Amino acid sequence: MALTHITLRDFVIVRELELDLNTGFGVLTGETGAGKSILIDALQLALGARAETSVVREGASRCEVCAEFEPTPAVAAWLNEAGFVNEASLLLRRTVDTTGKSRAWINGSPATATQLRELGEHLLDIHGQHAWQSLTRPDAVRGLLDAYASIDTRPLKAAWHAWRLAQQTLADAQQAQSTLANERERLAWQIGELDKLKPAAGEWEDISTQHSRLANAQALIDAANETTLLLEGDDEGGALRQLSRAIQSLQALGHVEPEFNALAEVLLSAQAQAEDVAHSLHSYLRKTDLDPQTLAELDERMGLWLSLARRYKKPPEELPQVLAQWRDDLARLDAAADLDVLQKAEQAAHLACLQAAKQVSAQRQKAAKPLAKAVTAAMQQLGMQGGRFEVSLQTLDAPAQHGLEEVSFLVAGHEGSTPRPVGKVASGGELSRIALAIAVTTSELGEAGTLIFDEVDSGVGGAVAETVGRLMKQLGQHRQVLAVTHLPQVAACADHHLLVSKAAAQGQVSSQVRAVSGEERVSEIARMLGGEKLSATTLAHAREMLGTPQG
Repeated sequence: MALTHITLRDFVIVRELELDLNTGFGVLTGETGAGKSILIDALQLALGARAETSVVREGASRCEVCAEFEPTPAVAAWLNEAGFVNEASLLLRRTVDTTGKSRAWINGSPATATQLRELGEHLLDIHGQHAWQSLTRPDAVRGLLDAYASIDTRPLKAAWHAWRLAQQTLADAQQAQSTLANERERLAWQIGELDKLKPAAGEWEDISTQHSRLANAQALIDAANETTLLLEGDDEGGALRQLSRAIQSLQALGHVEPEFNALAEVLLSAQAQAEDVAHSLHSYLRKTDLDPQTLAELDERMGLWLSLARRYKKPPEELPQVLAQWRDDLARLDAAADLDVLQKAEQAAHLACLQAAKQVSAQRQKAAKPLAKAVTAAMQQLGMQGGRFEVSLQTLDAPAQHGLEEVSFLVAGHEGSTPRPVGKVASGGELSRIALAIAVTTSELGEAGTLIFDEVDSGVGGAVAETVGRLMKQLGQHRQVLAVTHLPQVAACADHHLLVSKAAAQGQVSSQVRAVSGEERVSEIARMLGGEKLSATTLAHAREMLGTPQG
């Protein structure tokens, strides 16, 4: 995977630029102030860097940056997971206007700056001229060692967070013991009160119906007696007798008027139904009693139901469900108050975290010496003969989310000196070279297909500069390498050369970038060697460095 194309419009001092990029080792050179780092700034913007209004060219309403890459399987997987179109090439586009409003797209679909940054981790790895500063940050140092050792720290972080959660749960339970005890006592008392009633589901409806019947028993008996009397009265006024006489009258003339027979049948049906009613009422009266004792018992039970319902502000029919809920709550409180279970859970989580941390520690210890050896070897090539690089692992008292140790880099600048923390190495040149040695050693570890070195060769020169160039050319055999440099020795080693130039037009300064080769490249190397005036000597020297035949 590599960066294949970049387009800029109205970016800083670039009016318009379209540039194809090649694989291998490429350099950007140009006079001081020409804007050699503009391409890198533009790439960082395309990959989610903070948008500032200062990136918009003066007089323009907005700037636009487009970067096109060849995607890898890891990038394709990220695109699929994030919901973006996965195509043969990856196109990132970002605009910023003069109000600071920023918009971004990934393969034509709107994207956030956070998504650009996440994707950028798979695409570019930028080593700046102040890269040594990150070597003083524990997280950056640890990340370099872990990358070198191919350590996946995600299981450790998950185990650490699980342990911390178990710790917090136990601490909360211990702190809340008095509160839990009070709550448990309250629930237990309430359950005891309702247990006196032992309310059953559907019972309230049943006893309400039964109580209503007994409370109105006398009226019911009177109504039944009166109805049977009206139906079966001994005198001629009884309804059944009256129906019987009516049926006989109709039947007597049924041979004259056939319709009377049909009407008589209707009355016969009514007579039968009335007789059934009378029979049922007699049965009801035989088994119905005023039963004041049962009524009194129902009065008492209903009173208890209503009293508890009022006390707990619930409808009487809901008391069975309330009791069941309280019992569930009490069970949960009992579980939360079981400190033994919580302590065992915390101990198990701590053990799991410790085991995961020990695995990571073993991998770090195994990788520390090979990394130190590789960086020490690179230092010898970079003019620090006798210098030594060490990886220090300092054990912590308790596991942290990153493991059981702090990682730091120690450096001895020359033979016989005591290794000291990187940040305390005095020479700026040494710092730059150490950072470059680490960058060269670790640059093959990441998955990013493009490595960018932004003047990391600052502070070196001569034979060391030639070594830097050879090292970058070597890196370029495996990955795309792009370096902003002021050293002709580095530029001469490049497979591709981009020249950044600045010119004034219509009262405005603009910057251009173009590929140079042949005599143009010879002239640029000569300029880097000897300044603006190109002498025959500097041109000859430039041709020699490039291996170009003398003209």
